Amino acid sequence: MTAGSAVCPASFTNFDTHPSNNITACSGTGLPTKRRRKDHKKSNKKLLVQKLTWKPLESLALVWHSGGRRPLWLPKATSSDSGGNRNSEEEENTQSVSMIRRLDEVNPVGLGRKSRQIFDEVWRKFSELGQISRTNRTTDESLLIREGGPMCEFAVPGAQNTTVLVVGATSRIGRIVVRKLMLRGYSVKALVRKADQEVIDMLPRSVDIVIGDVGDPATLKAAVEGCNKIIYAATARSAITGDLIRVDHQGVYNLCKAFQDYNNKLAQLRAGKSSKSKLLLAKFKSSDSLEGWEVRQGTYFQDVVAAKYDGGMDAKFEFTETRNCVFSGYVFARGGYVELSKKLSLPLGCTLDRYEGLVLSVGGNGRSYVLILEAGPSADTTQSKLYFARISTKVGFCRVRVPFSSFRPVKPDAPPLDPFLVHTITIRFEPRRQRPVEGPTGINQDLRSFKLILEYIKALPTGQETDFVLVSCTGLGIDPIRREQVLKAKKAGEDSLRRSGLGYTIIRPGPLEEEPGGQRALIFDQGNRISQGISCADVADICVKALHDSTARNKSFDVCYEYVAEQGKELYELVAHLPDKANNYLTPALSVLEKNT
Repeated sequence: MTAGSAVCPASFTNFDTHPSNNITACSGTGLPTKRRRKDHKKSNKKLLVQKLTWKPLESLALVWHSGGRRPLWLPKATSSDSGGNRNSEEEENTQSVSMIRRLDEVNPVGLGRKSRQIFDEVWRKFSELGQISRTNRTTDESLLIREGGPMCEFAVPGAQNTTVLVVGATSRIGRIVVRKLMLRGYSVKALVRKADQEVIDMLPRSVDIVIGDVGDPATLKAAVEGCNKIIYAATARSAITGDLIRVDHQGVYNLCKAFQDYNNKLAQLRAGKSSKSKLLLAKFKSSDSLEGWEVRQGTYFQDVVAAKYDGGMDAKFEFTETRNCVFSGYVFARGGYVELSKKLSLPLGCTLDRYEGLVLSVGGNGRSYVLILEAGPSADTTQSKLYFARISTKVGFCRVRVPFSSFRPVKPDAPPLDPFLVHTITIRFEPRRQRPVEGPTGINQDLRSFKLILEYIKALPTGQETDFVLVSCTGLGIDPIRREQVLKAKKAGEDSLRRSGLGYTIIRPGPLEEEPGGQRALIFDQGNRISQGISCADVADICVKALHDSTARNKSFDVCYEYVAEQGKELYELVAHLPDKANNYLTPALSVLEKNT
């Protein structure tokens, strides 16, 4: 090899001939292909060699071709080049300088930053597919990802016009939830306490970041505006009681109330009533609230001998000096009961078949009661059927949620309850099946006396999908010293969500693990019996799938990895696998679990 020759790098894949200097970059040994050698005669070899005029390696500039991944070797401007006019030399010099300048600009930091900007822009355009009102494209702007592309298999039909508010978007689960939502076509809003640079870099650029605090109701109005669903993945960062109450309890209550207020505002603008609003059946705030309520007494059987020794029974319903409507009394008779009953008067055009249950706000001494609904033709009450459900109260005030599906007919041959035909509601107290409750002084009270303070009775709206997904916990993996405080705050937050009237899904995962999701089978159970952990990615996938799954509405469940129990001590009923993203494992898993838990 002579001094004036240059070796062509072996990474070249084809011939690229420069039009002005007859320079060709090639691969392998730098020789023509086998087909070309066969086509040329010996007499033409001299012409081919003259055309392939090689330049020294030092006189060539390496430039990456903009339309592909192959490099080009182009001549540098040198004083020894001869031939051609001065204009062509100036053009070559300008082209070489610009290419060298482009090569200097390619550094790892700048390239990484620019690639991320391009990726975020592509992601934003993909997330806006199907949202015509939010997408503005010029005529010369090309569609980067078309429908039917490789990423569209993740798309969810109900996601096109759905905006999801993610609370705790920077948490271990929240970060994965945000990206799963965007991949499926949702519009995402993230509620953060402060939007510093670290938080901004943690979230994709197309996420709408809202600054607020779940402990401050005033900052939540802007967060819930325009949202259709909420995923609450926030958790207190410390074991301080005040922090636990602010995030896990009061935060859930504040967000539920803000979301309800926003839906009611929309309903007023439409001159209607929100589909998520509860229907008021009875409100006990004045002495007029006592009208229509009737106190009655009765016995399940007649025992003439035992009746001589019974202490009798008595009950009353009154409006006290503390401005409370109180139903109180005692039942000393064997087999006796007392009840409070009223015929319902619903607003014009309202029927209970549009609702899925009742919620009672009550207080008292922690007795249990029987709630009875009478259903049948209003014109002929003799054909009415009775349906009952047992409810338990706590010492002090509480809210009790009773779905219509939990009512059972008094007579076994009666048909299931039809809420459309309900016309009378009754609250009954009976001494049997009462659980001992310790009083304020630690002394057990007489189970035959009762006191029930009534605040309101409302009907819960029905719906097909979940409005609010709450990520709670089972208590596993938490320091035993702080476990009781954490579970108490989590349980209070769950109760606030159930009483709100929103369609809810409460997920209690096992100890969270940082590993890929969809690799192991999952267990869905109720009763706080699981013992294994679960990956954050699997919990995030359950949150996203629950948004449009009707079987997930108004259900609370525990979830963890599959484990093998001892023989005869199997604690779980269902194992759902995750073979691929198209498999809807959540519907069969939740269909066997109890609702309104």
